[in-house]
Amino acid sequence: MGVVYISIIWRLASVVTVLEDSYGIQAMKRSKALIKDKMGVAIGIFLLLNIVFGGILLVFEMFVVFGVYESIAMRVGLGIGCFLLLVSLILIGLIVQTVLYFVCKSYHHEIIDKSSLEYRLEVYLGEYVDLKANNVQLEEFHV
Repeated sequence: MGVVYISIIWRLASVVTVLEDSYGIQAMKRSKALIKDKMGVAIGIFLLLNIVFGGILLVFEMFVVFGVYESIAMRVGLGIGCFLLLVSLILIGLIVQTVLYFVCKSYHHEIIDKSSLEYRLEVYLGEYVDLKANNVQLEEFHV
């Protein structure tokens, strides 16, 4: 259970590092404070993503590595399919981590400053479309 807890804090800290001015241990402390009341949701998401990850690896091992099928073309096709599923899962996981960050921040009634996000994301993307509102508060939504 400790590995799950540390992994959840670590993954949320990676989002905090990108979207806030916290790095390293400070980002870990910040993510721990954010996730405090939403730990059940975070554990559920973490376990679901890891179960799907394990399933993809199991299918890869059974059908590609140990070769249930004799055909090389079938093994290569399944290997490419597993690779594409794994890449999709990683990208979905990154999106889910970011959404969890915003849900936790909204749950604690913290202001989500769009102009600050615009400035920070501009560094990564180069060009970014101006956002209209100064901040967004998601208090009215029940997640």
